[in-house]
Amino acid sequence: MNSKGTSYLLWLAILFGFGGLHRFYNGKVFTGLLWFFTGGLLGIGQFVDLFLIPDMVDDHNALQRAKNRLLYDPAPIAVTQTLTPADLKRTEGQLQLQLLRSAEARGGKISLTQAVLDTEADFEEVEPLLLQMVKKGRADIQNDPRTGAVIYTFQDLA
Repeated sequence: MNSKGTSYLLWLAILFGFGGLHRFYNGKVFTGLLWFFTGGLLGIGQFVDLFLIPDMVDDHNALQRAKNRLLYDPAPIAVTQTLTPADLKRTEGQLQLQLLRSAEARGGKISLTQAVLDTEADFEEVEPLLLQMVKKGRADIQNDPRTGAVIYTFQDLA
């Protein structure tokens, strides 16, 4: 898995005339070459990347986790039908409903671990969905004062 710290160190290589190394590190070969030969798009792209690196690393790591899951999953994959985007959206909607029901049963508050236990979905599936709900203003995020655990609060259900 790639780290944000290493990406930022590679980003600093522009000081020695090597722009775009952080992009190579995160699997963006084409734009890495572009940054390398243009000095990070004359420094502008390099500066913008200063803010994009965290998402760049997260996207790269998510892609690697997905590839590893496909390569090393011992269970055979049985393909009986092709999923359409509508099927995937419906599945995401069903998971959201399960999360809301789980939070409702807990007074409008739920932790990531509780959400995973109640929905029987993976952490990698549940956490982005909870964060998306926070980003859209459907939930608030805070830390439990006693345990320090991240708690998602749905004010409508509290």
